[in-house]
Amino acid sequence: MGEAAKKLAQSDPFAIADVSPETQAAVERFLYRQAEFLDGKAWDEWLALFTEDGHYWMPAEEDQSDGDGVPNIFWEDLNLMKMRIGRNNHPQAHSQAPNNRLCHVVSNTIVEHEDANGDVIVRSRFHCAEYLRYEVRQFTGKYRHYLKKTDDGYRIALQRVDLVNREGPYEYVMQWWL
Repeated sequence: MGEAAKKLAQSDPFAIADVSPETQAAVERFLYRQAEFLDGKAWDEWLALFTEDGHYWMPAEEDQSDGDGVPNIFWEDLNLMKMRIGRNNHPQAHSQAPNNRLCHVVSNTIVEHEDANGDVIVRSRFHCAEYLRYEVRQFTGKYRHYLKKTDDGYRIALQRVDLVNREGPYEYVMQWWL
């Protein structure tokens, strides 16, 4: 189990840390900015939000404590994310014709834990509407982020996305991240 997954697994998912208003606002701005990058398909900017060893994780089961070596909807490092972007942006990517559009709403941001280095574990809720193939799909769920504090602001060491309907049927595969 990686360090980031271990930290999330060992933390209390109902904790509320006593953080400064500045920390709370910085975390919220970070999550809102991430949503805007995803909605705007600003892929280089979005990838830059991750640490070099960062992961995007959408577990297949609610009780999963790690994504490595077990079934997941997504368990992607930077290389896999770059590969997905390249595949979806390819001129002959028929799955993206016409191009999709996303709209994220992020709310209920709670910092669970802040360590001495300023690294934080955060939970929030999201709603994402995806327009693709002349239809709108709705996704909703909760995020948990392990964010590393750097000189340039926060970076994602791990983003866990728990869909409300993770086991539900989908007409087509999710191409982008929620």
